[in-house]
This record gives sequence, C-alpha cells and structure tokens, in this order.
Amino acid sequence: MDVKKLLTFAGIALVLYFVIAQPAGAAGLVSNIIGFLRDAAESVISFVSSVFA
Repeated sequence: MDVKKLLTFAGIALVLYFVIAQPAGAAGLVSNIIGFLRDAAESVISFVSSVFA
C-alpha cells in the first residue's frame, strides 16, 4: 500500500472520529477556519484595491 494512500485514509478516519465524537467542536473548528479564510480574502482584496487606487 502506498504511503500517501495510507495517510489519506488515516486523515479521513481521524476527521470522521472527531465529527462523530465531538460534533459541536468540529462545527466550531469549521466555523473558525471559514472565518480565517474570509478575513484573509478581505485582506487580499483590500491590498489589491489599495495598489490599484
């Protein structure tokens, strides 16, 4: 078995365990990640707007 496949399956299993064992914690984590990505995108947009203003 390929190491990449093994790590992929282990990662999926870990995520599924976390979602099943602590669904509220998993939802909070996803919310935090989405918030971070939104803030990063807004920062990039602000930077590009400043460059071309």
